Amino acid sequence: MPVLASLQRWLFRLRRDEQLPIVLGQRRIFIVPTRAGLLFALVLVVMLVGAINYNLSLGHALIFLLAGLGIVAMVHTFHNLFGLRLTPGRVAAVFAGDPAYFPLQLENPRRQARRALEFSFAGQTASCVHLPAQGRAAVAVSCATQRRGRLDPGRVTLATRYPLGLFRAWSYPHPHWSCVVYPQPIRTPLPASSPTAHADRLHGDNGQEDFAGLRPRQISDSTRHIAWKAVARRTDEQPHLVKQFAGGASEELWLAWSLTPAGCGAEERLSILTGWVLAADEQQARYGLALPGVRIAAGQGDAHRASCLQALALYGEKPENDRPQ
Repeated sequence: MPVLASLQRWLFRLRRDEQLPIVLGQRRIFIVPTRAGLLFALVLVVMLVGAINYNLSLGHALIFLLAGLGIVAMVHTFHNLFGLRLTPGRVAAVFAGDPAYFPLQLENPRRQARRALEFSFAGQTASCVHLPAQGRAAVAVSCATQRRGRLDPGRVTLATRYPLGLFRAWSYPHPHWSCVVYPQPIRTPLPASSPTAHADRLHGDNGQEDFAGLRPRQISDSTRHIAWKAVARRTDEQPHLVKQFAGGASEELWLAWSLTPAGCGAEERLSILTGWVLAADEQQARYGLALPGVRIAAGQGDAHRASCLQALALYGEKPENDRPQ
């Protein structure tokens, strides 16, 4: 219902928090009694009835003392979250089936420590952290992954029951973060590679026999080819230099959609291609990726592997900027 959705958006702040750091103010914290708190109140009512019935002055004093203790506990539970500052960190990509960790940097501007802070996503295991007075801490909130794509975990629940467990205070911050989930790899033999010896003799880029000189490093070049002695002699901020060779015969490995088994579905094809990318990277081979509508030139290195895996993870999905907020 539109009215209920609007009420939830206003009450729980379902929209993303664009302004950083996220500061938990009075209007963003909710507090209710726990089961222990309700039982505590019920016991006080029973004690009050007995004290009135038997006219026990000390009984009244004890009841009011315990009631005051409960009120003080409520205030401390609320202030355990009030004024807390949250800054989301960078989320590392994971494979489907592995937990994704969403980092948060916590800052406590108060002179009192904050204890027993619980962070969790809906239905996930909570992470507990203690924050020192006027200090900082980091927490990684885990979220289970099941399928490839861009994962938006939604709002994170920050809750506390400190100090007595009689009340539960919580907030729903929603940082602007997401995680790229790669397809679950399926390990199968790599397809046959194609020789590129002629191109190596013409360009002198990829051979592995005779040293031919130095050139600026590209993002797909392996760190094993960096000329560290030449880099150490340079004092400017120019790109690193890599060694280039000539006279050798190298091979390029093309990981194409058309090379996967014909009877497989789209998700299984993506998983097979993911396994091929990992196997080719482990063998330090030059490889490229060809998907319907997507083509990544042959290359090597961690950046090239991440580019291929991200293309597989986001294949067929709309760009993040085109999605409704």
